[in-house]
Amino acid sequence: MDRLRAFEVFATVVARGSFTRAADALDTSPANVTRYVNELEAHLGTRLLNRSSRKLSLTESGEALYERIRSILDEVAETEALVSASALRPRGRLKINAPLSFGVLHLAPLWPKFLEKYPEVELEVALIDRVVDIVEEGYDLAIRISRGGSTAHVARKLATSRNLLCAAPAYLARHGEPAVPAELARHTCVGYTYATTGDEWHFTDDAGHGHVVKANCAFHTNNGDTARAAALAGHGIIWQPSFLIGADLAAGRLVRVLPGYHLPDIDIQAVYPSRRHLSAKVRAMVDFLVAAFHGTPPWDVGVP
Repeated sequence: MDRLRAFEVFATVVARGSFTRAADALDTSPANVTRYVNELEAHLGTRLLNRSSRKLSLTESGEALYERIRSILDEVAETEALVSASALRPRGRLKINAPLSFGVLHLAPLWPKFLEKYPEVELEVALIDRVVDIVEEGYDLAIRISRGGSTAHVARKLATSRNLLCAAPAYLARHGEPAVPAELARHTCVGYTYATTGDEWHFTDDAGHGHVVKANCAFHTNNGDTARAAALAGHGIIWQPSFLIGADLAAGRLVRVLPGYHLPDIDIQAVYPSRRHLSAKVRAMVDFLVAAFHGTPPWDVGVP
């Protein structure tokens, strides 16, 4: 039995939800698919799939095997793609999606450097804050900012950004500085509409203890630059990623509030549809961005 092929057949059956659809995807017959799965179960000495006339479901053993072999198959595909792509020069149109603020502040300065290095690539960059469907909307690559990876696509981490609480010196001079998170309830705060916890702000102190406070937000926005502008004008206390407010903190235009209490960090990720047949232009861009953000991110330089 070709075990690698059997793993591929089994994974395709699970992903497609039927032997027939798996056979179509693999360009083989349902009988062949059935044979591979039966031989794999016999080889392992356990049932992997519960079969019924209406649907398939994984057994406990099947679920454990599926989770493991997905990464194995991805590694095999990535190795094959690396070898085949090494002979190709990055060329052609590369369509990228990125969030607006991060794209303007930290990606825009990099594009000319990339094009100088890879002159046969044509860049098309769309700065959109909503989460796009990469495949449906025809993107080769997306830059995402989130607390976790993508479940639908391949994600490669580029950097980390801290979420920091801050305010203008003028605001703190007028209203004082909170000593503990609970005191935020009596301060004026600026809420971020896309925050998953709304106006409940979640902190972890230096000892690892959690704190949750209902912030007093008289102003909400779905745009980090707007929140930053409000804070710079002395309107109140905000939390935003260091990639947006790092320069203001380093220059003293904003001051950290509650530095002993920490908000969850966020990851900057390059997301693309699949490792399989990864084009030379996408691989070149991902490797270029990984190198560009290696080490201490520029937005954290000089920030306490």
